[in-house]
Amino acid sequence: MATFNKIADFVENAVEKMNLGTDQFKVALTNTTPGSESTPPTGDGAGVLANLTEISNYGNLSGANPQNITTTSSSQTGGTYKLVLADLTLTASGGAVGPFQYIYIYNDTVTSPDDPLVGYYDYGSSITLNDGDSFTIDFDASNGVIQLS
Repeated sequence: MATFNKIADFVENAVEKMNLGTDQFKVALTNTTPGSESTPPTGDGAGVLANLTEISNYGNLSGANPQNITTTSSSQTGGTYKLVLADLTLTASGGAVGPFQYIYIYNDTVTSPDDPLVGYYDYGSSITLNDGDSFTIDFDASNGVIQLS
């Protein structure tokens, strides 16, 4: 399983601007190491979609692009909040998709800042989907993508 890395700005944005239960989350694909972006999205005040170098061939993904993520549950128990997202399958259709190594989750509902990042998965090496190939992003249904306490 890929490693999830929370974006520093997410904590402030979640508290001040987001409704994690109803906002629309999406994924963004990139092959650029977070620290190598011209404005690294992991730095304070820089955690927005505009600071990513996204792949250019989203048009070869079936379905809406960028891909919407379905929220399975958003709840707290005993003072710990958990956001659970449904797994998402990406399928190349009409050509290759990628390469990408990093899959970011961002909030498409919030507009200030515009498209704030939640975090990203690092798959350890580049992935390319050839026409007809599928790739499933396995969001942790047990622990959720994010837990806040």
